[in-house]
Amino acid sequence: MPVDDRNRDHDHHKDHDQEDRFEVRLGEALHQAGGAYETDRRALVAAGATRGHRLLLRRRAAVVVGVASVALVGLGGALLVPGGDDGRQSVATGAKTPVASATPKASYTGDELIGMLEKLLPRGEFSSAQARGTDDRLPPYALVVHDDGKGKAAIAVGFDRVLPGSEQARQTVECPDKVLTPYDGCVVTRLSDGSALKIFQGYEYPDRRADTKLWTADLVTPKGQHVSVSEWNAAAEKGAPVSRAEPPLSTARLKTLATAAAWLGVVDAIPVNPKAPTAAPAQPSGIAGGAIASTLVSLLPKGVKVVAKSGPDSGYAYVVVDDGKGRSLVQINVQPNMSDVEHQLFGAATETLADGTKVVTHEGPGEKGGVVMWTADTIRTDGFRVVVSAFNSGSQETAATRTTPALTTKQLRAIALSAKWRGLG
Repeated sequence: MPVDDRNRDHDHHKDHDQEDRFEVRLGEALHQAGGAYETDRRALVAAGATRGHRLLLRRRAAVVVGVASVALVGLGGALLVPGGDDGRQSVATGAKTPVASATPKASYTGDELIGMLEKLLPRGEFSSAQARGTDDRLPPYALVVHDDGKGKAAIAVGFDRVLPGSEQARQTVECPDKVLTPYDGCVVTRLSDGSALKIFQGYEYPDRRADTKLWTADLVTPKGQHVSVSEWNAAAEKGAPVSRAEPPLSTARLKTLATAAAWLGVVDAIPVNPKAPTAAPAQPSGIAGGAIASTLVSLLPKGVKVVAKSGPDSGYAYVVVDDGKGRSLVQINVQPNMSDVEHQLFGAATETLADGTKVVTHEGPGEKGGVVMWTADTIRTDGFRVVVSAFNSGSQETAATRTTPALTTKQLRAIALSAKWRGLG
């Protein structure tokens, strides 16, 4: 992995470990594998073997890559005022469009990318540079630790292509659902050439177990050029103490850095995979999330009030309910054709009904201390699966707000076995 002279005396094994982390986590981020996060098996089961990976991606909010991070965060084309939580969305327009260099280079070394990044950053001291050039088999990136006199901060830029019109391209420049991913601000700007720019202000750990902030800017052009900038208020994304109150680049500077014309030439220099698809695949068939959410609401027991619900995401929905004892998140996946994972999900504790439907319930810990997750998982003989979970918190990323979920496992079981789900399929 190419680095500048200031970093050449680093221990070889340390560099190798960092590169391994980069390889694994960047590949998963850019291709939406989404399964590399610390989560127990029950959380994955509840989310669904297929849709669950994407759920985890959205909960995590950003996939960080070693010390360098290329953030792919969530949903929405939304403007959400920092600190606000009113759910209003809008799209800003009229920003300047980046223009690629008239004489693009055939390739870029890691050292060149470091030099370009340092040149585009404000004055200050630079250290701990890392990079990978465009000729590597993995996507190029550059990272430096920058100190403007107010504290050290890691700043990274990554490059890749996304297929125009694809789900990956759409999700890269959409804001996450705040119920699933808490953050301070997110704005998506549509540029005059059709490019989209997302500025995100969140946290390295969405559950706030550390005060490390992560701010990102993602640019996706109509050609599928993807430039991603990430910055932290610490000298590393993990394992380093917070060194300043905020990351060094304001949202305006993040925008300027992400839309720098030189970066488009870097993306263009990445070798094209001849086996890569040239057109976006048809949208995967599935049950609309809006229909799932409406059906879920209709099946809720009396005495619970719906205070929030998910958008139209295919195959998945959630509601936040309150029975007067505090908020409780209820999430559901409705998944046809899941017979291939049935043996992984339904073991010795499974109940088999007269019509062959398999049912299993579970009460266990969630992903954050004090949060519990109660689940009812069902699968019909043709592989039609409905799994519903309830939590004793309004979000999986926040502390428990009540002792138990608002719905019992018996109520969850009744919801999952309802004949109404068949009407949606």
